[in-house]
Amino acid sequence: MASSIVVCVSLHGMTKTNGHAPRELIVSAFVAFASFGAFWGVWGASVPRVQAQAGVSDGQLGLALLFVGAGALPAMLLVGRALDRWGLKVAAGVISALGVVGAGLALTAVDLATLCVGLALVGATSGAADVAMNAVAGRAEELARRPVITRAHGTFSSFVVLGSLATGLASSASLPLTVPFLAAAALSVIAGAAMLGTLPAGVAGTSPGHAASARPSSPAQLRMVPLVLIGTLGALAFASENAHQSWSAVFAHDQLHAGAGLTAVAPAVFAATVAITRFAAGGLGAAHVQTVLLAGALAAGAGAVIIAVSPTLLVAAVGLTVAAAGTAVLFPTLVGVVSRNVDESRRGRATAVVTTVSYLGFLLGPVYVGLCADAFGLRGAMFAVAALAVALFVLAPALLRLSGFHHRADRDGAGRDHAGRDDTASGVDVGRRTAERRTAGPSGGEVAAGAGHGGATGR
Repeated sequence: MASSIVVCVSLHGMTKTNGHAPRELIVSAFVAFASFGAFWGVWGASVPRVQAQAGVSDGQLGLALLFVGAGALPAMLLVGRALDRWGLKVAAGVISALGVVGAGLALTAVDLATLCVGLALVGATSGAADVAMNAVAGRAEELARRPVITRAHGTFSSFVVLGSLATGLASSASLPLTVPFLAAAALSVIAGAAMLGTLPAGVAGTSPGHAASARPSSPAQLRMVPLVLIGTLGALAFASENAHQSWSAVFAHDQLHAGAGLTAVAPAVFAATVAITRFAAGGLGAAHVQTVLLAGALAAGAGAVIIAVSPTLLVAAVGLTVAAAGTAVLFPTLVGVVSRNVDESRRGRATAVVTTVSYLGFLLGPVYVGLCADAFGLRGAMFAVAALAVALFVLAPALLRLSGFHHRADRDGAGRDHAGRDDTASGVDVGRRTAERRTAGPSGGEVAAGAGHGGATGR
């Protein structure tokens, strides 16, 4: 309830922006992230029951979970092109599809084969939704000229917690497995319908009358290297974040001998801290990009070290809280960097590239911890997680400079309210200024050469 109040207050403040279109885009972004978080909260709390229904072993479950990534990665790239061709309304469809596919999984996963197929479809719709909702949030932040992305990610984290708690209550009440999934599906469909009514028609940056004739730019015109560099930082951030999410309960049980009830609290503490931090840090502007990334990496590394040496559950909880606060700001900040530097007509593909590279870290982070745990023990593995944060701390300034985004971020933060914008006709050409000023479009949006950016995942 408290997190819902925070979300509502934040959304109320954020919707007082420059015109009708930014307000509707902000609403759509928050609705999408809330629905996405609710689904994954339901899924995370339902994994043991799904495993039991499918009758698979731990090893078979681990194999089946690989199909989530197998479905997600190609879907992320495809939906990027769809967004560029048909506009942001694509997001409404994929958000609705995620809940429906999840409910289908709960109904049909009765053996290993059906579980693998269901998880591949969940991965595909989830990956597509991840790219699409970040594109919506990025566009909303660009038009509103105020922070949206970080607080939207905070909404996601809040609803992960709420979805998990609601699913736990449903399980305690011995309700069927399908009940929380059907509730999540209903929320997704409602969210998709609401977004369909608020998202702009056609390709962003064009009027509705010209949407049909708009065509996406040639993929060759999108410079890939800067996006891959930012995605590399995102991969390090996600690897650290998901390592804690996936292994914190195991660490508490195996190393600190905590009971089942206390170990279950660890992931919830992490997610709740991430949500609170994202809402609190959501107001930081573009001028603080490098500072936020370095501070976040430092906190993430320090938290992992505290966990590694913790003698008690209380000390480990402190370390987990510090690590959560650090990782919370990393990926949304990187999304904002890309958002301010990518041409609107290439938003979808730029989002897809950054999201896909970052998602590799999300998939490999828990595996990395498992391998390190086999070699050095769980405490040694936590030091290995701290090494990820150190790598991000060292690489962030260099990769930002190489991408060309760092200079633009500082300049944009210093003059955010000025109407002059960079001419980003080459996709991420951050060196040139356009003399044209933005003019209000027919729906309250802004139209200019190179008007826009690309969002990137997450989550």
